[in-house]
Amino acid sequence: MVLKKQEFKDDEIPIFDEACVYKRGEYWQFRMWLAKENKYARKSLRTCSETTAVERGKAAYLEIYANLQQGKTYFSITTKEGVQQYVDFRKRDVELGHIVSGRLATIATHLQHWLSFIGKDTKLKELERTDCENYFYHRQKSTDSKVKQVTVQNEQSTINACIKWLNKNGETHIDGFDFKKMPRLDKGNDAIRRATLSNDEYESLVRTMRSYCAKQNKLDALELRTRKIVQHYVLIAANSGLRVGEQRQLRWSDVQVETHTVSGKEQKLARITVRAETSKVRTTRTLLCRNGKYFERLRELVTHTSNDAYIFSVDGDEMLSKRALLYHWHKMIELADIPERETRDLVPYSLRHFMITQRIMSGLGFKQIADMCGTSVAQIEKTYYHLNDEIRITNAVADYRRREDGTIAVSYTHLTLPTKRIV
Repeated sequence: MVLKKQEFKDDEIPIFDEACVYKRGEYWQFRMWLAKENKYARKSLRTCSETTAVERGKAAYLEIYANLQQGKTYFSITTKEGVQQYVDFRKRDVELGHIVSGRLATIATHLQHWLSFIGKDTKLKELERTDCENYFYHRQKSTDSKVKQVTVQNEQSTINACIKWLNKNGETHIDGFDFKKMPRLDKGNDAIRRATLSNDEYESLVRTMRSYCAKQNKLDALELRTRKIVQHYVLIAANSGLRVGEQRQLRWSDVQVETHTVSGKEQKLARITVRAETSKVRTTRTLLCRNGKYFERLRELVTHTSNDAYIFSVDGDEMLSKRALLYHWHKMIELADIPERETRDLVPYSLRHFMITQRIMSGLGFKQIADMCGTSVAQIEKTYYHLNDEIRITNAVADYRRREDGTIAVSYTHLTLPTKRIV
């Protein structure tokens, strides 16, 4: 290591002949010349005592020297550069199949919001754990004032994951931010109810979709086909409960329509294979869902010839974009005149809530529903148990009697709630 100069001033105390401490104003400072970076490393020792300053100066020297020996730099890269490094690192996870490309795009979006808050030219090594205490307030007061609390919570998790990775790679002095605690989210009965559709609302949506996709609207061929693809997306989502990403990435090779005899009647079911690389939980699963006829109708509509073509696609090569899906979804929700649609969290994912609720109300067990939807029994029970009043009432009136042989027989009073069959 080469020093910028070999001599020190009288008020500078050399340390190991390669650095010094000196007093500026009230506090002692540390200084060390870094030949490779052609800069001085400077640091306030935050003490008025010369003895303490020398001790802290030696500790600072040894820490910097050890890092330099490992090839690390002292001076910090910017937050923008750090975010780019982290995003590039996560790209490898997409290539390895650990996350989907959509997840990577979400990570990048989260970190861009953070850069807008923290500043793109801020030095990573100058960050303190308390620097993001007001992040939630900033997001609420930004131009995107309608941002949901759960969205900000997800952003904060992404930010801390990035900072932890940068810290592990020697780019920060902290391994995460201490975000200000936010109000606890209520994901109870009313939240789930408002985030999905009632039976009557779904029936209204189905009727609206027929009108929305009618030929008498005098639409051009491409617009009409796109509307019909979205219509069938909604119908299939309400019957399958697939996640949005899983459904958009379905190919024709993933679906087979089968005819089964159920209670003496023939029904067309769709056998759907959700591939691990398209699943949120990275696990392949197969499910059967009702109304396989929707897939048959859609195939005739899109005229895709290749089994490798995307199902929800105009040309089979490019999957239906999220933008197109959301645009037509909100148009149809508006035309269906769904109450309080402006304040309810009604999105295509709401159809998954709808399907799960319908299956619970039909009497399926949580394990059966969990297997169909690719989630855990605990998650189904935690999220949807309170929606089923029949289970509540049945549990409340459960009784038993003792048989003559001494065994106990449990009896339940089953109540039928006023529901309509949705197809």
